[in-house]
Amino acid sequence: MPYAFVRKVSDVMPENSHAETIAVLQQYALHIQYIEDFGRVKKIYSDRGVFALKSISPHVGIDFIRNVQTLYQRGYNRIVPIYQSKDGRYAVLHHNKLYYLMPWLESLESGERDVRHKQMFRELARMHSLSIKEIEVDKEDREAHYERTLQAWEAQQEFLDEWIVSCEKKWYMSPTEMMFCVYYNDISQALKYSIRKFKEWFEQTKEEEKVRTVVTHGKVSLKHFVSDNRGYGYFINFENSRVAPPHFDILPFLVRSMKTFPIQCNDCVDWLYNYIRYFPLKEDEMLLMQSYLAYPGSALDAVKNYVERKGNKTELDSVKELQRQYWFLKNVEYVVMKIEEIENQKKAAAKEEQSPQS
Repeated sequence: MPYAFVRKVSDVMPENSHAETIAVLQQYALHIQYIEDFGRVKKIYSDRGVFALKSISPHVGIDFIRNVQTLYQRGYNRIVPIYQSKDGRYAVLHHNKLYYLMPWLESLESGERDVRHKQMFRELARMHSLSIKEIEVDKEDREAHYERTLQAWEAQQEFLDEWIVSCEKKWYMSPTEMMFCVYYNDISQALKYSIRKFKEWFEQTKEEEKVRTVVTHGKVSLKHFVSDNRGYGYFINFENSRVAPPHFDILPFLVRSMKTFPIQCNDCVDWLYNYIRYFPLKEDEMLLMQSYLAYPGSALDAVKNYVERKGNKTELDSVKELQRQYWFLKNVEYVVMKIEEIENQKKAAAKEEQSPQS
C-alpha cells in the first residue's frame, strides 16, 4: 500500500543532474523554461510558475508522504503543498531517489524574531492537535524501558560520585578535574532531578494501556517555517516526520536554543507555554518532558570522555568542553526551574478551586 504513492520513471535520459530533473518533471506536465541547482533542491521555472523539486532517500520518503497526507486529511493546511503527478502520485522514484514537487516559496522574515517563534509554536500546536492518535502500549515494554533507563541513569550517578572521590584524594588535580569538582554538585543535582521526574512519570503511567501520539515535524526550526506575503506561516521539510509523542518536536528545539553562552532564556519558557496554550500537555507528558530536558547528558559525556581519554583532546580542549557543557546545563536549569514554578502554581490554583468554599 505505501508504494501506491510513488511512480518509477524509466531511464530514458542521460545520467546528469538536469537530465534526471527533466525526466522526473515529465510526470508533472510542466514546460520547463529554466532550472537552478541548489543541491538536493532544484528551482524550476515553468509555464505554470516557479516550483521546487526535492530529492530524498526512498527509505524515509514513504513515511514522510504518509504523514503529510495524514495532516492534509485531518484538515491541517499550513504545509507547503506537495503536488500530484499526472497519474495522481505524490512522489516519483527515479535512479533510487524519491522526488517531490512543491511551490517555490520565498520566506519573508519580516517582523521580530520572537513573534515568528511564537507563530511557529502556535502552528506546531495546531498541527499536533489535529493529528492526535492514541496507540496501545504494552505495559511490560513500558516497564522494561523504565527499568533500563533508570538503571543507566543511576549508574551515571554512581560514576559521578566515584570520580569526585577519586579527584578529591589527589594532591594535585588537573585543570579538568578541578573544574569538575566545582561543577559536580550542579551536574549531580540535574541528574537527580531528572531521575525523580522520571519516577513520577512512571508512577502515573504504569497502569495505562495507551499513549497519546501526534504527527511530529522532526526538525522544527525557523529555517523550516516560512511565511508568505500575507504573513501566514507554513512548515516545510517534513522528511524527518514521524508519529511520536509531542515532546519529540519541542525538546530538540528548546535544547538547541539553549546551547549558547550563559543566558536566562525566558523566551524558551514563553515559547513552550505559547505552545501549551493551544495544545495543553497532559501531566504525565509534562513530567516526562521535564525529566528529559533536565537530564545532563552533554555534561556527563564531557566528563566520561575525559576520564576514558576518548579522542585526541588536550587538557585545554577538555576544560573548554566542560565549560561549554556547564553553561548549557545552567541555561537548562533556569528553564527547568521556571517550568517547575509555573506547574506548581497551576497545581496550587487547581487545588484551591477544588477545595470547598468556606
